[in-house]
Amino acid sequence: MKKMLTLACAIATPLLFSQSAVAEFDYFKTDGSFKRFSVSAGWLHASPQGKANPLENTTAIKDGTVANNGSVKVETVREVLVKDQDRFGFIDGTLKGLGAKTDLSKVPVLGDVSGTTKINGLESWTSAGTGLESDDVDTFGLLFNYYINDHWSVEVKAGIPPKVDILGQGQVYAPLKGTVSPDGIAGTLLGDFEISKDMPITDLEQGNGVASSARAWLPAAGVQYQFGKSGVNKFRPYVGAGVMYAYFDDIELNDGIRKDLERAGHQIQNIKDGKAGAALEDVKSSQGMSVDVEADSAFAPIVTLGATYDFNDKWFGVGSVSYAKLDSDTTITVKNDKNEELIRAKSNLDIDPYITFLGVGYRF
Repeated sequence: MKKMLTLACAIATPLLFSQSAVAEFDYFKTDGSFKRFSVSAGWLHASPQGKANPLENTTAIKDGTVANNGSVKVETVREVLVKDQDRFGFIDGTLKGLGAKTDLSKVPVLGDVSGTTKINGLESWTSAGTGLESDDVDTFGLLFNYYINDHWSVEVKAGIPPKVDILGQGQVYAPLKGTVSPDGIAGTLLGDFEISKDMPITDLEQGNGVASSARAWLPAAGVQYQFGKSGVNKFRPYVGAGVMYAYFDDIELNDGIRKDLERAGHQIQNIKDGKAGAALEDVKSSQGMSVDVEADSAFAPIVTLGATYDFNDKWFGVGSVSYAKLDSDTTITVKNDKNEELIRAKSNLDIDPYITFLGVGYRF
């Protein structure tokens, strides 16, 4: 809460004191036609309107990386083998003849024929049909107004920082492609051959669709113009414009997604370790994995349309609808025990909320 109030004051203070250059009256005295300060409290609802944007993914495996295959079973290779790349099925037939469970690094008589793979597709790609969206949220809101005159005021909007659910959309796959070069006599007989597989990374919709959650600090400050006149019009519409600041912390990732990303981290680590076959077979690597999620802070313009209704000269009701053009980048990283980044997934989270406030205020 301290972060929110400190920032709100920092935004509002220049707006308050900048008026001294053009106003010729004492800020602490009025002619009795209006109150100088007001505070309002009530229900605040935020309804995001933004759409999910595809995840942009990168890994530590650059296109063209040549990795040793190491231990890998025949059935694993056949599963990713690009079909019909030789008219007579010689490659697939030869592999089939070795037996599905045969380890190509330990073929009887021939020994290690697993060879190497030149890998492409893992350096960077966009996961179409995926993304993150912010869910609706309700919280207790506060409005603080300082009235420059009967029409103009400076407003600071704050509230209890709510816990926001971030909804996931779609499934993430890694588009692995490679050219396998077997060793020894297998290389002579078979030559190079192509493999391809969309390797499943994670389902962002698991866990009832909640990919993660975060606490949102969303203070705003701006200026308002209120129509009508104090003591004359009970119902007084107003318009406002200003700036919102968004800060997110206490971010928690869905446990299922976290485990999926750790598994993907082991796959990338195995390729780095010269065990591309182990990556295809989901074998744990020699390193531990850690997953981190961050959301960037952001400023956004905000506009407001609202109205007050006076019960008497001090108490009033207030309602408003605001719109903020707000977006934030969310970044997920997977690192090993050496703090080497293995995977980075980034999504632009369009929030663009309509913010509804309904409350009761007091002027003094």
